[in-house]
Amino acid sequence: MLANKTALITGSTSGIGLGIAKALARQGANIVLNGFGDTETPQKEIAALGAQVAYHGADMSKPAEIEAMMAFVAERFGRVDILVNNAGIQHVARVENFPTEKWDAIMAINLSSAFHASRLALPAMLKANWGRIINVASVHGLVASAEKSAYVAAKHGVVGLTKVTALENATTGVTCNAICPGWVLTPLVQKQVDAKAEALGLSGEEATKRLLGEKEPSMQFTTPEELGALAVFFCSPAANNVRGVAWNMDGGWTAQ
Repeated sequence: MLANKTALITGSTSGIGLGIAKALARQGANIVLNGFGDTETPQKEIAALGAQVAYHGADMSKPAEIEAMMAFVAERFGRVDILVNNAGIQHVARVENFPTEKWDAIMAINLSSAFHASRLALPAMLKANWGRIINVASVHGLVASAEKSAYVAAKHGVVGLTKVTALENATTGVTCNAICPGWVLTPLVQKQVDAKAEALGLSGEEATKRLLGEKEPSMQFTTPEELGALAVFFCSPAANNVRGVAWNMDGGWTAQ
């Protein structure tokens, strides 16, 4: 379905980003990965799916590095057809105790990077009259949780950016939509499970139940594979007129 299309997924060396990258690779897209940590293994995993794969290590808090990454993709594959803005970080603290440098970093990586990548991808998408911008927001783009002021503010911003981008391009072949996951068992969330287990003297299984039970009625994690399938749908002809949605996969979290 996506043969000859190129997908850039930020923050894609693990977790949700890698799950989406694999789903798009299975549809025939060229894949450009971005992120930290082990960068070789995910490239091998994507290549094993038969896709062309490249990697760029842009720091998503730095606009100049985002520009360099977009130039790299254009040189390697021609243009970005599918942009998945997924890079994100988290910090938990009350507002009055929230470190200002953490606030600035979360805003830069979780929100501003989506703006910079989108503004740089749009001209070529519009020229081709086809493009997909998929912003990985969060259930926290729709509702709030205590002690997550920067993350919630940034993700609400991502949902707003999604709507504006969709409206500005509504008469073209370029769409923009957001995915809003609830709990997904990524390395980021595993840290929260471990912290809860340690703080309350619980087993990992009991801590997981507590975490899910607080917010997610289904009592199960959304998987990167499920999120990847939604991203594939957004790229399909069936989603040609799906524009500006914030689609929650949250086990009933926001239905309460």
